[in-house]
Amino acid sequence: MTAPIFSHVGICVSDLERSLRFYREALGFELVESYTVGTEFGRLMEVEGNIVLQSRFIARDGVRLELLRFDTPGFQGPAARRPMNQLGLTHLSVRVADVDAAAARIRQLGGVVLEHTRTKIGNPDGSSSDFIYCTDPDGVRIELMRLPD
Repeated sequence: MTAPIFSHVGICVSDLERSLRFYREALGFELVESYTVGTEFGRLMEVEGNIVLQSRFIARDGVRLELLRFDTPGFQGPAARRPMNQLGLTHLSVRVADVDAAAARIRQLGGVVLEHTRTKIGNPDGSSSDFIYCTDPDGVRIELMRLPD
């Protein structure tokens, strides 16, 4: 039996163009595929009624995200970050060369930087690691991390 192959992580977004700009310009993802999906996928997605869905696949370093914008029936739920101890997906993590520069870019593109989460750790070899949590414009938690080479 062949091992499963990882495909992608899907994120429902409220504003597709804003999210595309955010993930491309703040985090370096590139647009690789675009689709309009209809009601034929309703059963799979467990969404009833008429469906018009815009799907955009973006990629960086071999990781693919699918940004999903439901034109019909629209999106639901709060645009708020989930607690880390809530079961399910907790965050995306991105390695960056400069945490401050990446955080500033996230702020400029509609994300939120959670300054109180900033954590710097000294490593045994004298180097240091730097971490901070942010969110995308819809509240998806993103960890920025700088690790020594």
